[in-house]
Amino acid sequence: MTSLNVDVFVYPMEPYNSPDASGAGEIVTWAPMSSTLISGPTEAILIDAMLTTHHADAIAAWAKTFDKKITGIYITHGHTDHWGGGGRLLTHFPDARLYAAPEVAARAAWEADANKKSRYWSSRFPGQLTDPLVVPTVYPSNEILVDGKPVNIVHIGQGDIDGSVAFSVPSIDAIVAGDVVYNNVHMMFFEADEPGRDAWIESIDKIVALNPKIVVAGHKSVGAADAPDNLAKSRQYIRDFSTVARRGGSVEDLVNGMLELHGERDQNHTLWISARAEVARRQAAQV
Repeated sequence: MTSLNVDVFVYPMEPYNSPDASGAGEIVTWAPMSSTLISGPTEAILIDAMLTTHHADAIAAWAKTFDKKITGIYITHGHTDHWGGGGRLLTHFPDARLYAAPEVAARAAWEADANKKSRYWSSRFPGQLTDPLVVPTVYPSNEILVDGKPVNIVHIGQGDIDGSVAFSVPSIDAIVAGDVVYNNVHMMFFEADEPGRDAWIESIDKIVALNPKIVVAGHKSVGAADAPDNLAKSRQYIRDFSTVARRGGSVEDLVNGMLELHGERDQNHTLWISARAEVARRQAAQV
């Protein structure tokens, strides 16, 4: 029987309107993002919709080259940079629906509502978001059929936020992991304190137990291989961040300590954001 195929589109790092004062050597860009096409002979689904209208247009132009019927767009977790482009994508694929597991849809709805007040996303990407944001609909099952073959939703839990899922493609031993796994990109700990990072390692272990041959990360460098060794690399990065953070010191100390260990990774702006959040948590605990 014919197996499903997995193809990955990556939108590269790009400048955005950051409200933070930059640190020495900090390059202010948004992280590279992936969208994955899981396809059979005639049908396909997309995993993750990125953020802006121009992201969605780029995904659509790429996906249309495969000449498949897109039946659905599914989201790995509730951070808006993974689903915000969904409304625009639906204009390209009007027969599709924008879906998410219940925990993902709940976080997405919260972010859409929060953005109306805080303009967190709108201020960073002015004029580049659909208005209003189209929130994913809850998908009522853990199985998606693509040309009759299953794609399974795996409720992972903690990634760079809690309530993350992955998508398993059993016919080719593939996992589309969202932001539970990173690939040659600095990992985001804005919402992951040390207990959260410990839980994140357990999430990676859940994926390891599935013994995948292909692992697609939510944030990955352009051209980086979707190899299973990114599971161990992500796990080690998390452990290293916690080790360096326990030494104390400044934001710059934490950044420099991690660059000594993982300086080859793209997107050092994410590392700076993570370091600022970690030091702020430490200072708040000391009050």
